[in-house]
Amino acid sequence: MDQHHSAGLSTSAPGRSTPAMLRGSMVARPWRGFWRSLADRLTGRPSDIPAPPAREPQAWEHAAKLRRRVLMLLVLLSAAGATTLLSNMLPSDQTGLARAVQIGLYGLLFAWVSAGFYTAMMGAWVLWRGDKHAMSAASVGHAPIHRDARTAIVMPICNENVASVFAGLRATCESLAATGASSLFDVYVLSDTSDPEIRAAELAAWGQLRHECGSAGRIYYRWRQRRTKRKSGNVADFCRRFGRLYRYMVVLDADSVMSGDCLVKLVRLMEAHPTAGIMQTAPQACGLDTVHARSQQFSGRVAGRLFTAGMSYWQLGESHYWGHNAIIRVEPFMKHCSLAPLKGHGGLSGTLLSHDFVEAALMRRAGYHVWLVHDLHGSYEQQPPNLIEELQRDRRWCQGNLQNARLIAEPGLHGVHRAMLGTGAMAYLSAPLWLASVLVGAGLWLFGERPLMGGALPMEIAGLWLVTVLMLMLPRVMGVAVIVMSNQQRRYGGTKALIRGAALEAGLSALQAPVRMLAHTVFVIVALTGLKLDWKSPPREANDIGWRDALHRFGPTTGVVAAGAAAVLALQPEITLWLAPMALPLLVAVPLAVLTSRSGLGQRLLANRLLLIPEEHSAPHVLRRAWAYAKRAQPAPQWRDALTDPWLFDVVRGAMGPRNTSWGTRGKARKLMFSSLLANQDAEQLSAEHRMRLLSEPQSIVRVRDQLAANANQMRASWRDGEEIEALRA
Repeated sequence: MDQHHSAGLSTSAPGRSTPAMLRGSMVARPWRGFWRSLADRLTGRPSDIPAPPAREPQAWEHAAKLRRRVLMLLVLLSAAGATTLLSNMLPSDQTGLARAVQIGLYGLLFAWVSAGFYTAMMGAWVLWRGDKHAMSAASVGHAPIHRDARTAIVMPICNENVASVFAGLRATCESLAATGASSLFDVYVLSDTSDPEIRAAELAAWGQLRHECGSAGRIYYRWRQRRTKRKSGNVADFCRRFGRLYRYMVVLDADSVMSGDCLVKLVRLMEAHPTAGIMQTAPQACGLDTVHARSQQFSGRVAGRLFTAGMSYWQLGESHYWGHNAIIRVEPFMKHCSLAPLKGHGGLSGTLLSHDFVEAALMRRAGYHVWLVHDLHGSYEQQPPNLIEELQRDRRWCQGNLQNARLIAEPGLHGVHRAMLGTGAMAYLSAPLWLASVLVGAGLWLFGERPLMGGALPMEIAGLWLVTVLMLMLPRVMGVAVIVMSNQQRRYGGTKALIRGAALEAGLSALQAPVRMLAHTVFVIVALTGLKLDWKSPPREANDIGWRDALHRFGPTTGVVAAGAAAVLALQPEITLWLAPMALPLLVAVPLAVLTSRSGLGQRLLANRLLLIPEEHSAPHVLRRAWAYAKRAQPAPQWRDALTDPWLFDVVRGAMGPRNTSWGTRGKARKLMFSSLLANQDAEQLSAEHRMRLLSEPQSIVRVRDQLAANANQMRASWRDGEEIEALRA
């Protein structure tokens, strides 16, 4: 740990890690449950949820109602036309059940695709022509912010890469200081880390950040001993302890970076709109070099922003909250947005995993609006570096969104947020539905009364699939068109590089789509049945996937698909045309996952200006600083350094504050532990649990440090005595 001193750090400790608490309550209202809520609505039973204060509807609310009705009409007409055409062309079997299932599945899925298509098209219109009803970053000026508008920036973390987390946070703090408004903000790192080595590194990075940012009194670090309810519980714990100190809080993820201008503008927007409860930015993904991450970053920049602007167009003040890179009005959040666990058994009970959609719904139920500010720049995040990491994240999101669907009938929720809870679940339920649709369709052509002859699809069926593919691909085309019409193609490497990058991203997406579909199908089954599934991702810093790991994850699927393809070729080779778009990508899933995880290939794409995004063409200052700090980060300290390095020991000891942990049964247990330590002569004999406790108990860590020093002195004295005896004998 001498690197701290060589870096010029003061040997003085940064002091206590949290301010004095100002406790507040955040009580969760139990969920009524789907069936009870539905029965109440059908019987007209009055709700026990207090109605929000009556307000005169604003202009945007009238516009939102009209827009949503138009959207529903377009989706219903599109689905009705597609299902009518399909029903006239499908062969019939003896019972007609499979035929009815195929028509119903295709109608539902075509409606789902249509909704996304129309959302992207309206997003393209908004990006080109604007939207007078949207919440815009340009709607507020540069007036000074009142000193009462105090804001906490909270970053929940859990066993993260410490260097990258604190590099981004340091860049954010420096950018905020450059605005001159940093006195309104306090920063909190909220740790749920369970590894003592990582926690020691977090404390060292926090102490260093406090010293280097020159605001030691306003960058705080808190570790939760009782780590309940995951991230939502961590944020709720902060609110109960410190929430009353602040009017707003900005919630970050571990990989978030935000510019000071973006943070200040969020506060100005909240000050200008007192009925706003949450304002969500549209974070741009950037910062990783793997082919997979670069493809996702490019997709988000070209087509993804159309969907973001389109969602803002339909939702307006009843929008999404994505759980990070957003500002929240603390008082109503504490009063109305605490989350009770879901009752029951299995995978869809317990702590809500996708808490953000539910918190947005509860905020709107309380009478506050939720806005997506799609034109606010300076908000950044990272994408998963590889396909396995993405699927690991999707598994958690899948379970969380299916949990949320149980709350659709809860009393008092706005219709838009009920729809969001449903569409969140549908985002993952669509995977098994697509799989079922493909398999049922193949069965109809295999065993129906009019099987495929000569390998030719009827023109109507081919036309339906062509329309579906166009609906999926046209947002990418429109994304490129909007960039060119806005004369921004230079930031993507030029028009040719932009088009080539869009084609490459579309190809990769088409190859990965069946892999995602099959994985999401498994995740849905696991969530609905409560089965156990081991799907651990590689460490965050290990971007490259090894061939053995990829074969372990995707090899069984590839084997099953290969056997099925062989059987189909033997029995009915004509049907391969129907199954090929799904089967071929699954057969190459292993090399696809490995090659797209390679940073070297991603850097070669960048050198050829492929998948280039504006943040790489001309990176904002806050991102350049974050990347620079991450690259020159020093080796993380070990847990033992907290006992042997004077600077880190003072950081850890001072962070605890004036707590007395030597009393009671816990204090006695600690003394027994010290006796064991004395016998073993080594702190490495301590368990991980004991090491974590030492980092939170001031008297205990002092005793252990003193005991180790005494042991070392005794050992040196024994060596000296032994050397003197040997000298006398000589």
